[in-house]
Amino acid sequence: MHPMVKPALRRGWRDLNTVQFGMAPAHAMVLGPMDTATGSLLTLFDGTRGLPLLRDEGRRMGLPDGHVDGLVERLAQAGLLDDATGGGPAADALRKKPAVLDRLRPDAASLSLVTPEPGEAMRRLAARRSLRVQVRGSGRVGVVLAAALAGAGVGQVDVQDGGCVEPWDVAPGGLPVESIGERRDEAARRAVRRAAPNRPPRHGSARPPEEEDPGLSLVIVAPRDGLAVHAPDPSAGDPLIDSGTPHLYAGVVEGTGVVGPLVLPGDTACAGCLDLGRTDRDPTWPRLLAQWRSAQSRHVPACDLALSTAVAGLAAGHALAFLDGELPSSAGARWEVSVPGFDWHATPVWEHPACRCGAAEKTKGEQTSDDEGPHETMAGQQPHAARLSGTWRAHV
Repeated sequence: MHPMVKPALRRGWRDLNTVQFGMAPAHAMVLGPMDTATGSLLTLFDGTRGLPLLRDEGRRMGLPDGHVDGLVERLAQAGLLDDATGGGPAADALRKKPAVLDRLRPDAASLSLVTPEPGEAMRRLAARRSLRVQVRGSGRVGVVLAAALAGAGVGQVDVQDGGCVEPWDVAPGGLPVESIGERRDEAARRAVRRAAPNRPPRHGSARPPEEEDPGLSLVIVAPRDGLAVHAPDPSAGDPLIDSGTPHLYAGVVEGTGVVGPLVLPGDTACAGCLDLGRTDRDPTWPRLLAQWRSAQSRHVPACDLALSTAVAGLAAGHALAFLDGELPSSAGARWEVSVPGFDWHATPVWEHPACRCGAAEKTKGEQTSDDEGPHETMAGQQPHAARLSGTWRAHV
């Protein structure tokens, strides 16, 4: 082990005996009492020394035997300690690619803030390289989202779509102006390759016969048609439900951006639950939906550039949290934001007992009283997060 105080947290002394790690309240921590000699020893916890060398340095400073080990334990319990050599074989392999790792160092530093175990941040970062994500849609949201995932170290990001690139598909971080007139899927995959730290092989390249197809870790439905994310067609999601493939919806409809729900088949609400719930609340919903789906618009759909970029960023963040083994707040909820205020808010999407996905069966009987029903739950709160977090961590 090569102990290292997590470098993502800036350090400052509050007084002679108390040190604060981190500036922002979300991850800041105060540690004390700490004497001057121990404070000097902390500067050596930079990942360049193993424990034997640190013990020698401690003795040279006049610190008693066991002081270094005690400090290591104290920092580890506080979640402030990282291991510069930890993370397992996959992390070791990543360290042997310095050009790739240098691109991913900001992501590794960020992961260290949410992973208290030493070496866990590098383990998660390395694990991303074996994951496969499919993005369905190559508009302003889809391509920016796909490029963000590839740039964050996800090993395989494939974009699916039809037709050719139109001028209004172009977006910073997504499809460049030079791609206008090209096939959307090919142009999108090229944008993903440009964003990836290690330039993955072109789509369709032969996989070595001894290498097993990893399957899809996540599908992100990011349609260019805003209606398909505002009111996703349940039948389009049925194959994903049947195969047990987690999927996330993201897109822009008119002046509103949508992220969610993240569907964990059989556990959280799906597009069918969303549709049935809307029909229960508004009997005219099916009539409106049929008109919207049958209408042929001749106009370019509204898709504010800042809004689409915000949606792509939030969706990428939720996707990465899930891929890293966490349960983001979009599981069983939809986050929405509208121009010009850009005020994000979440609305629960409840499992519907009539939906074929079967998620409602697992949650039956979990409500203990009428006071705990859906209408009393805070917007965005996931009532089943604790139960699901163990079920859906096996994919990393």
